[in-house]
Amino acid sequence: MKKIPLLLLGCGGVGRQLLQHIVSCRSLHAQQGIKLRVIGVCDSKSLVAASDVSVSELDDRFLLEACRIKSAGSSLSTLRSFGECQIYGHSELPQRVIEIASLLGKATGLAVVDCSATMDTIDLLTRAIDLGCCIVLANKKPLTSLMEHYDKLVSQPRHIRHESTVGAGLPVIASLNRILSSGDPIRRIVGSLSGTLGYVMSELEDGKPLSEIVKAAKSLGYTEPDPRDDLGGMDVARKALILARLLGSRIVMDSIKVESLYPEEMSPSKMSIDEFMSTGLPLLDKYINDRVQKASLHGNVLRYVCVLEGSRCEVGIQELPKNSALGRLKGSDNVLEIYSRCYSQQPLVIQGAGAGNDTTAAGVLADILDIQDLFN
Repeated sequence: MKKIPLLLLGCGGVGRQLLQHIVSCRSLHAQQGIKLRVIGVCDSKSLVAASDVSVSELDDRFLLEACRIKSAGSSLSTLRSFGECQIYGHSELPQRVIEIASLLGKATGLAVVDCSATMDTIDLLTRAIDLGCCIVLANKKPLTSLMEHYDKLVSQPRHIRHESTVGAGLPVIASLNRILSSGDPIRRIVGSLSGTLGYVMSELEDGKPLSEIVKAAKSLGYTEPDPRDDLGGMDVARKALILARLLGSRIVMDSIKVESLYPEEMSPSKMSIDEFMSTGLPLLDKYINDRVQKASLHGNVLRYVCVLEGSRCEVGIQELPKNSALGRLKGSDNVLEIYSRCYSQQPLVIQGAGAGNDTTAAGVLADILDIQDLFN
């Protein structure tokens, strides 16, 4: 039985779902001769680790209780009385994670899994790379930081997986790596990589006003608590930056042209969420509807996409043919069109659910298993 030690950074929606996936897949993994040994779980305030990370682990009952505690909004530190474990506070957390990485990295190939949503993990991840660990990311922010951080994180390509940073469980990164490794130059990528904005754009075709669609999306749980976090396009821009860097562009976030669906005067610093939803959004309806009508006259539809072509990297609304893969997109699916020498006339199309905790966590789990051959 191959045992893979795992340290989880971040116990939010994706992190909790990952732990639940690990527990529910025990019998499947046993058939494959694999055991994922969760030796530690971090949230922003504390680290809960096995009593002896070299030989012991946090058992499944403990992991499910950790999920329950975090779902209820409590800190992992409340697990102090639940089974044998060691709990470290915020001030001790970084040093203890480094100690665990130093102990297990080169010896057993510790997998450090980042399911947080913060830049604060960058130092831990770069140290983990130096100590021989493998890193698996759902967190986009480290890969969209400074180029020196990116270079360090990808300095050992076989030791990093980050499929879920772009398309949740979709094989976007793996497909691009296969194409690039074959020597087939990628000339253009066009993708709808936001489930929220994909839903909004496809609903506009039915003549519904933007304000009504966004309110419905918020009530369905498709948007962030403040929908401007989606409508501003920064999540798509981060994904575009990751793709651009994968293709060899040495650019930073400021290099990307990003179109926001709302003007600066409606930004969070100038308008509350309630004001934006009640009075700000309706002011955008006519402008967006006019763009929908104009696109329709050309036989096109509007999609919020990222476009990568040569040195060009843009994020925003584009008119696209109705009969294209992106034009046919409905609901919250993600779609990516990849054009290369081999895929010049008909692009390689990757489509499917590209958002959601369950789908993202499944992608993270697949990435963890994908690096198993690096483990002793």
